[in-house]
Amino acid sequence: MTFSLRPRARAYLAVLTLFTASNAQAAGDLLVAPTRVVLDGSRGTEVILNNIGSEPATYRISLELRRMLPDGTLEDIDQATAGEHDKTTLGLISYAPRRVVLPPNQPQSIRIGVRAPEGLPDGEYRAHMLFRAIPDAKSVVGDASPREGVSIALTPIYGVTIPVIVRRGSLTATAALSDPKIVRDADGAAFQVMLTRQGTRSVYGRIRVTKQGVDKPLIEARGIAIYAELASRAVTLPVEPAIAAQLSGPVKIEYLEDQDAGGGLIAELLAVVR
Repeated sequence: MTFSLRPRARAYLAVLTLFTASNAQAAGDLLVAPTRVVLDGSRGTEVILNNIGSEPATYRISLELRRMLPDGTLEDIDQATAGEHDKTTLGLISYAPRRVVLPPNQPQSIRIGVRAPEGLPDGEYRAHMLFRAIPDAKSVVGDASPREGVSIALTPIYGVTIPVIVRRGSLTATAALSDPKIVRDADGAAFQVMLTRQGTRSVYGRIRVTKQGVDKPLIEARGIAIYAELASRAVTLPVEPAIAAQLSGPVKIEYLEDQDAGGGLIAELLAVVR
């Protein structure tokens, strides 16, 4: 007996595969995939949202400007005081819809494209797309007997942010690793390594740390970026005390592309960690 899937069923299976096989980011009941968008041509792409909760939810989609700091964190840029490059970026990226209501387990695609004006200089342009939950307005029913004082209800508002990067022209970048060490504070131990970048675009990948003769990595961390506004940043990865002890001595540190980008080696360092 043979059968075929209807187009709607095939599309739904494709979405399920996207969320299980590729990177997805979650906050509250919202799943977003992929976690990073790079547009380097005239064709656009899609981001898939999925409400994994049990109730319908409403989300607002917007673009924000953020700057990477030397410790790898991101700070907001006020659009009112943004430079010309950042203002141009906001005008480049188009997307729709800008507000969605998601029933439980019903994926929704957000279309993303580029509107490049004539004469746009070559370079990398980056904004961050925010998917923010809009809480339902719920009425408060009072008791028959009045109460003194004020009642305050706090409703958490969840959001997921992903970078949207537009690349124009022939852009290149190289990276290097240096100065690995174990750092300790009141919160515990962390492995730290300096990541430097040269070129005209950002770099993105995963860091893997292994001991000689041991296949299983002691550390493997994905989603490590150094954006084009920085020449170097510290990568700090918290580790358990047992892992910190094993890291002491000779190690191999690799900075690799994600598997969906080919998994190639970006940078490598053989060093002794103290």
